[in-house]
Amino acid sequence: MNTQALMDTARALVADDKGLLAMDESNPTCNKRFAKLGIPQTVKARRSYRELIVTTPALGECISGAILYDETIRQQKKDGTPFVKVITDAGIIPGIKVDTGAKDMAAHPGEKITEGLDGLRDRLKEYSQMGARFAKWRAVIAVGDGIPSRGCLEANAQALARYATLCQEAGLVPVVEPEVLMDGEHALERCREVTEEVLHTVFHQLYTQRVMLEGIILKPNMVLPGLTCPKQEAVDEVADATVKCLLRAVPAAVPGIAFLSGGQSGELASARLNAMNVRFKSRLPWQLAFSFARAIQQPALEIWKGKEANVLPAQQALVHRAKCNRAARRGEYSAAMERGVGTL
Repeated sequence: MNTQALMDTARALVADDKGLLAMDESNPTCNKRFAKLGIPQTVKARRSYRELIVTTPALGECISGAILYDETIRQQKKDGTPFVKVITDAGIIPGIKVDTGAKDMAAHPGEKITEGLDGLRDRLKEYSQMGARFAKWRAVIAVGDGIPSRGCLEANAQALARYATLCQEAGLVPVVEPEVLMDGEHALERCREVTEEVLHTVFHQLYTQRVMLEGIILKPNMVLPGLTCPKQEAVDEVADATVKCLLRAVPAAVPGIAFLSGGQSGELASARLNAMNVRFKSRLPWQLAFSFARAIQQPALEIWKGKEANVLPAQQALVHRAKCNRAARRGEYSAAMERGVGTL
């Protein structure tokens, strides 16, 4: 294991006020989003959409790394240039999603366990040879009556830790993603309690499995009230609750925390990240960055709608959201940025 290379890559992923673009939607998830907009659910359409993303001009000014899906990392532009080369030439580090999805957990109604450890060592070796320099594994934690259980937390934390140590063995930086879901009517304080317990459990397992913390990126949820909770706290209250939770649970050795958007609107995700950096950036041990999927992609997808004529305006919308999030990392984002989308 080349510890220096792992540390260098981890630091690069959160350097220069940039963040990650998650474009690792599975084919079924991508097809569902296409279906809502009347876009054909085909390999050709998925390839065209991903080419739109990776060829967006100036994307590398705001995005440090792109998380790909198995189909995507094997795809090429129309002219035959591999997507991995396009991304790398743009100054963006290629990454890969390696879990095989969250499945119902036996004897734990309402809870999920993420699978994909079988054969992972060989898959990581292949992805590394294809140019990937980091990987991602997502665990999902639901909040509800009597859940999450200790059994669910510990099983998912152990899987994350085993994945992380295999990644580092293969020379890939693991992005560790324990997501406390927004679904439900739980209050912000309940989310904080669960998130803190999840993070303590995950880092205990990372330590047990001898994962080098300087060579990982944490991808957590923000501390938020459930989507159907009657009380929805203001941006600053979310920022305070999130950072205080992280300070209690995340070791200073971790170089960066790249939040998932988890179903938030692009504007709200940017505003909350901005508030955290405005209020806390100068006194935090780690970088606060972003690793957004829909919160960056959705406007572009809605504009594109599968039509070649819409590629340029879709790319403009994509880079606009990326710029908003880079500004949020600097504590310079404002609602005024949303009044117009710049040209490329």
